[in-house]
Amino acid sequence: MNIVANPDGFNGLVSESLKTTSRIISDKFGKAHNHVLRDIRKLIEANPDWGMTNFGQTPYVDPQNGQTYQMYEMTRDGYSMLVMGFTGKRAMEWKIKFLEAFNAMEQRLKQSDGFQVPQSFGDALRLAAEQAEQIEAMRPKADALDLLEGSEGAVVPRVAAKILGLQERKFFQWLHANNWAFRQGKTWQGYSEKIKQGYLEHDTRTFIVSETGDERTTVQLKVTPKGMARLAQIFVKGDES
Repeated sequence: MNIVANPDGFNGLVSESLKTTSRIISDKFGKAHNHVLRDIRKLIEANPDWGMTNFGQTPYVDPQNGQTYQMYEMTRDGYSMLVMGFTGKRAMEWKIKFLEAFNAMEQRLKQSDGFQVPQSFGDALRLAAEQAEQIEAMRPKADALDLLEGSEGAVVPRVAAKILGLQERKFFQWLHANNWAFRQGKTWQGYSEKIKQGYLEHDTRTFIVSETGDERTTVQLKVTPKGMARLAQIFVKGDES
């Protein structure tokens, strides 16, 4: 069956590393997360070598209570094996949507690696001139942002957007669309892949409500200096590879 790749279909379903998560599967297929985890563990137990290759356990912070829980990231093969037994109209619709998402992301990654070779000497000269102009125009800001990786302390997304010269709303939209972060309730959380890469972190704080004496926990998403350097490459230098 040939699935037509929708370039926008992978948003929120598949990451840049061509993986999805047990939490996303649980949400989209309408299944309890603990049941999805149970099914994944059965697959891993049935064939440990294959299972460990296609499923990776990773922690996440629940913004509702600040507690850390476990979920699984999975490859396209892991996803296909997991949902094979899911039945019903809703299951079929989401099976197709996820396959479209995997194909769309794979297509996007291939396109980002491509380069249009000039077809004539004149085209090559024009391309070189355009690139030279762009580099000179961006050089002061790019040089300044290169220093971010060596700076100390992470910043909240609002401050990161200001440093990058972006509108806060559009910056959050980009984070969501490119699988850097997702919104749960009133808080934003970073995807485990970006946290592992050192681009994002969670600042968890516990405090006492003076009126009631109750203990509360807040989770604040922050962009690390390494993350700011990577974002500078994307937004200032145009390097999305």
